[in-house]
Amino acid sequence: MTEAEFLRIIEENGGKLYIAGGFVRDELMGKNPHDKDYVITGFSEEKFSSLFSNKKTGAKFPVYRLSIDHVLSEVALARREKKSGEGYKGFIPKFTPDITIEEDLFRRDTTMNSIAKELPSGRIIDPFNGADDIKNKIIRATSEHFLEDPVRALRAARQAAEHDFTIEEHTLNMMRKCREELQNEPTERFLAEMMKALMGKKPSLFFRILDLTGLLEVTFKEIADLKGKTQPEKYHPEGDAFEHSMLILDKVAAKTESKKARFAALVHDLGKGRTPKEMLPHHYGHEKRGVAALNEMNGRITLPHDLKKSACFVIAEHMRATRMTKPGKIVSLLTGIKKCCLTLNDFKVVIEADSGELPIFLKYGEKIIEELERVKGTNAPENLKGEQIGKWILSEQIRVYKRTMRLFTG
Repeated sequence: MTEAEFLRIIEENGGKLYIAGGFVRDELMGKNPHDKDYVITGFSEEKFSSLFSNKKTGAKFPVYRLSIDHVLSEVALARREKKSGEGYKGFIPKFTPDITIEEDLFRRDTTMNSIAKELPSGRIIDPFNGADDIKNKIIRATSEHFLEDPVRALRAARQAAEHDFTIEEHTLNMMRKCREELQNEPTERFLAEMMKALMGKKPSLFFRILDLTGLLEVTFKEIADLKGKTQPEKYHPEGDAFEHSMLILDKVAAKTESKKARFAALVHDLGKGRTPKEMLPHHYGHEKRGVAALNEMNGRITLPHDLKKSACFVIAEHMRATRMTKPGKIVSLLTGIKKCCLTLNDFKVVIEADSGELPIFLKYGEKIIEELERVKGTNAPENLKGEQIGKWILSEQIRVYKRTMRLFTG
């Protein structure tokens, strides 16, 4: 079914069709918009169900999935909501045909997402001046409905990180009021917002805004623990471990779209949040404490397996990588990168951002790894068995590594 056919059916049955939310926002920002979210007014749930074969995506809300222009799109009936309990499930929705598009937009989170486009005219409906806020790079709560779902506080911080916008003061104050209720929310919602923020234009803004509003400690405690953990000023003029982590996160984000690399940059110094006070400003052994801290975070917020595995590798190896000189250890590091779900480039970007330079074996790492991978157990002498083959592979890889390095160092 094409959009034109969908629109015709809606209009012939007394309804009006709109595109709302992110698609309209991205169009106004001059970006290439992707998924369309449709909103229908003047329709009952019974009428919609009688006209279309579809699947409802939620038990409480009249939201459906429909194939339009060969894309599975979200279609919702305009609704109002009344707070009835805690969290995102604590709502009583009303979705009668008399509800207007303006009422539907009123319940949304921020003004930049409370804009609709009427079809087929293309007329923009912007009752809360979201277009002006986009132009001025401001995140603003649409209404006091913002407070009804505490995760909207994380969403506002995420939007700031995605677009490098600022959040106006009244909205910041509303975010502060979300602290208590936020502690009862499912942590997978925290993870979802963090993952989106990490892929933003300036991901550090997400964590800085949560810190500013007092929400970082109740959402991402291990990141909050980096606050106040001083570092040697000679090596870290930027400040404490939190400031350092935010700096490295943004540096890595400027170099790569890799979610694994960005997350690894965020948590590479997580162990510094657990450094005993008497040891400061030094952080001896923070690599081991960092892996333990990441495991604790994972216990509360279940991280994707590949993300956790790659971050653990970076936490454990980021200090050693810049100091290694023994060929056997270097070979083990290089061959271990792929096993930990990282690409070599992911690892290199984080190491260079953190230390300011790359050791020569990482600089030429692609070529070295290519040569190391030519060494296979099937090439081992026939008289070797079991562990002997593994020892042969390592000794042969060390020989290959030395030979390859001589090509680059003369």
